[in-house]
Amino acid sequence: MVIVLKNEATHQQVKELVNWLEGYNVKTNLVEGVHSRIIGLIGDTVHMDIDTIEANECVEAVRRVQEPYKNANRKFHPDDTVLDIFGRKLGGDRLQVIAGPCSVESEKQIIETAIACKEAGATMLRGGAFKPRTSPYSFQGLRKEGIELLLKAKQETGLPIVTEVMSLEHLYMFSEVDVIQVGARNMQNFELLKALGRCDKPVLLKRGLSSTLEELLMSAEYIMSEGNSKVILCERGIRTFEPMTRNTLDISAIPLLKHKSHLPVVVDPSHATGISKLIEPMSLAAVAAGCDALEIEVHCDPKHALSDGAQQLTPDAFRKVMEKIKALAEFVGKPVDNAE
Repeated sequence: MVIVLKNEATHQQVKELVNWLEGYNVKTNLVEGVHSRIIGLIGDTVHMDIDTIEANECVEAVRRVQEPYKNANRKFHPDDTVLDIFGRKLGGDRLQVIAGPCSVESEKQIIETAIACKEAGATMLRGGAFKPRTSPYSFQGLRKEGIELLLKAKQETGLPIVTEVMSLEHLYMFSEVDVIQVGARNMQNFELLKALGRCDKPVLLKRGLSSTLEELLMSAEYIMSEGNSKVILCERGIRTFEPMTRNTLDISAIPLLKHKSHLPVVVDPSHATGISKLIEPMSLAAVAAGCDALEIEVHCDPKHALSDGAQQLTPDAFRKVMEKIKALAEFVGKPVDNAE
């Protein structure tokens, strides 16, 4: 970390600042130039708050030399993290495809969709039991019953399940869930993230609607700092000025996250665009960019879906998309995992 001092900073002010900084068990190095003075900090500065340092009256600016996230940083963990999820390896040399409906609506709906997804080549099952909706009058999900129906679908198909938690008070219901998803709206729900850090389950962390990649990685750090290293990053599109799609899928985020972090990267083309016809090209782009998994919404009857029907594929459309995903995945050397 480098601290730039104000030109008018007095010797006494600088001395007091140095003494305070060294209280954090870091070494300080005061460098006096012709036109400016800086203090270089050597040591672990991850627990030092930039805003607190900048509030000092003799400080002009503070710059970090290294990223503030340590656990998620590839510099400190050069090998890719590979998670074993009910026999599926996420983050390794195989591509995983997580598919299923936006919301769990009934036993018939989720089991029929799960069977169709598996037959098409999906390796995990997604489904919303709790649904965060913009309108309080929209379908909010079946909640605990939805999780029970997902577990029935798992028994029927053998597919591990991925579903979203929305509140700390619901966490006890997720004991049999294979991957707990944190939605975009909760990416910076730090109390929830810390609680998930104290459980021994993979956490699929979605990028916030208007969040930077560093903010996403810092949210992952919240989970990992509590002891849970099983974190999966998810690019699901960000809010931009473009109104023709629900969000803008940031394809560049995939190689950037893979460069900055060792954690697996998932892409959700359904939420990213909100348009079912765009799922195929966005999925292929994500595979070409090096993602570790796709999360695609599939519904046995999208026209009558209780949530987000416009962005969900029919089983037949999903099967056709999967054929192209499999072909491209083979070409880039990361074939789709065998769901059997």
